[in-house]
Amino acid sequence: MSSKQLVHLRPIAVSDAAHLFEFWSDPDVTAFMNISPMQRVEQAEEMIAYITQLNNANRYTIVLNEHTIIGTCGFNYIDPANQRGEIGYELGKKYWRNGYMNQALQTLLQKGFFQLDLNRIEAKVEPGNRASRMLLEKIGFQQEGTLRQYEKLDGVFLDMVFYSLLQTDYTAI
Repeated sequence: MSSKQLVHLRPIAVSDAAHLFEFWSDPDVTAFMNISPMQRVEQAEEMIAYITQLNNANRYTIVLNEHTIIGTCGFNYIDPANQRGEIGYELGKKYWRNGYMNQALQTLLQKGFFQLDLNRIEAKVEPGNRASRMLLEKIGFQQEGTLRQYEKLDGVFLDMVFYSLLQTDYTAI
């Protein structure tokens, strides 16, 4: 990866829908997102509108080199009383395995621990999502266990592997 190719996060907006639809309609990208591939750009607009109105969530568009939208990441849920949040993320397939998500998650972790004052950041990943599991472990997350039949997609119950990173773990890295 070239050091010139830096990613940054900005709040997700409905104006991102056409770009994100490209990713959210790809079965390879949505395989582990717990959504079916989208068929219409209006579905992306609706999803972004829904995400942006949530009170205890923050979602960001991942932008490469100031202008190219390559995915999203953010906090699916924030529990301020217990100082914890759950992250989620995805990238367009042509941007996989370039270190971009590592960069994006480092920024997200900084926001979580030092702006939102979280003590614990969590992630749930399907057992078969090897790339995501490896990324979480690489950046310091610890596997805590498997949540059996935790989520349901198209009538099928899915196991989820549960990960966490504590602020004390993060600052020790």
